Amino acid sequence: MAPEAAARPTRAELRLAAREQSRAQRRGAARAATRAALFRVAVPSVAALGVAGAAGVTVVQEQADQVPAQASAADAPDPTATQQAARQADADRAAQASRGDARQPLSGAQPGDGQPTATPTAQPTAEPAKPKVVMPVAQHGLGELFGAAGTHWMNRHTGIDFPVDGGSEVYAVTDGTIRTQWNPFYGYMSILKMPDGTEAWMCHLRAYKVRKGPVKQGDVIAYVGSSGNSTGPHLHFEIRPPGSGPVDPLPWFLSNGLDPR
Repeated sequence: MAPEAAARPTRAELRLAAREQSRAQRRGAARAATRAALFRVAVPSVAALGVAGAAGVTVVQEQADQVPAQASAADAPDPTATQQAARQADADRAAQASRGDARQPLSGAQPGDGQPTATPTAQPTAEPAKPKVVMPVAQHGLGELFGAAGTHWMNRHTGIDFPVDGGSEVYAVTDGTIRTQWNPFYGYMSILKMPDGTEAWMCHLRAYKVRKGPVKQGDVIAYVGSSGNSTGPHLHFEIRPPGSGPVDPLPWFLSNGLDPR
């Protein structure tokens, strides 16, 4: 065989070379088609994505040649999910800010704004003023008055008479100290000495309840009778200031807010 004939390829070699070239062309065309399809799927319209979509398009365009052949439409970013995630993040930030505001103490909060309020302290009720004097018997009305003349007294009447039933209670007209005694003219006597030294004489008694010692205003100290120089049950009442004889008890009662008449 001549040297030129040995250098020429055979038909079999030509057919093999043609098949290899065809395969290479098909592989190149397939890769180009894949890139074009991926570019169409991954790049949505700018009108749908807005500014964020435009930025995504730029990134996809710059990296289109780097997308592997096996990439699919599922790997492309979802614009709807992106917008939902942004809205959720904004909502979370707003809720967190609201909770932070709720924890802030209210400046100058007034009662009724959820702040504890102080319970006002009840003021003690003032007790009614205690009267200076009470009546020696429950029934009002007078019989003989001070200074009256009569056959029953050596001179003049030295007190006032309360014509009440025998056995009626006799009360301490003020706080003081009691002593008792017998007198043929006054009968059974109960003498109340007041803190200022004034004495109240209560005479013609039937019996004593308190013979001696301290008493309080209004205490029952004796009972009405008709002992001594007396014509019937009644209470003979006298007022004797310190170091003085008897004075008219009616002005004394009136000056202390009582009218026994």
